Amino acid sequence: MKRIVFKENNIDLEVIKNELNNNGIIIYPTDTVYGVGASIDSLKGLQKIYEAKERNFNSPLIALLSKVEYIEKIAIIDEEKKIIIEKLASEFWPGALTIILNKKENVPGIMVSNGETVGVRIPALKLAQDIIESVGGILPTTSANISGEKTPRSFEELSEKFKERVGVIVDGGKSPLGIESTILDLTKTLPKILREGAIKKETIEKVIGKI
Repeated sequence: MKRIVFKENNIDLEVIKNELNNNGIIIYPTDTVYGVGASIDSLKGLQKIYEAKERNFNSPLIALLSKVEYIEKIAIIDEEKKIIIEKLASEFWPGALTIILNKKENVPGIMVSNGETVGVRIPALKLAQDIIESVGGILPTTSANISGEKTPRSFEELSEKFKERVGVIVDGGKSPLGIESTILDLTKTLPKILREGAIKKETIEKVIGKI
C-alpha cells in the first residue's frame, strides 16, 4: 500500500478527506494518544480499522468530534441528562473525557459492536480538530496499534507493521497527554466511570456530584 506521511505543520486536509471518503483509514495524533480513524459513512473503512488492529468487532470505536454541537448528530440527549452533559462539556471539552450516550439510528452497527450506545469526545488538539472537521466533524477512532500491543503516545511509538496498513499518516510528534481518556457512561440512572484515564473520578465529582 502506498502511504502518504504528513508533518503536522504541512498537512493537506483535502488529501486526508479524500482518503477517508474513499474507504481509507488514517493515523493521526490526538491530545491523548495516536488514533486510527475512518469515515462514519464508510462501512468498508470502519471494517479496515478492525482488520488493521487484528481485533474482533466486540470493541466499539469512539466518535471524536470537532465541535460540541455535533453530538446531536449521532447521540440521543435525554432532557434529564442534558444539564449534566452541558456541565461536563463546559468543564472538560475539549479534553480527555469520553461520554457514553445512547446512539441515534444513523450510527453504523459495526462502529459500536451492534450496541445501542456511542462514546463521544472532543480532543484538545487543534490539529486533530482540523482533521475531524475536514470530514464533517465526526471521526470514528480508536488507538493506532495492533490489539494487545503498546498504545502509541508519539509518532516514534507507532509500529511499522501497523503503519503499513493505512493510507495516510500524520506525524504530530508526541501527544500532549500520553494517557487514554476517562470514559463516563451516562446511559444508566447514575453516571458510572468505565475507565479512569487522564481525568480522575474526584475531578468529575466536583462538577456533577457523587458518581
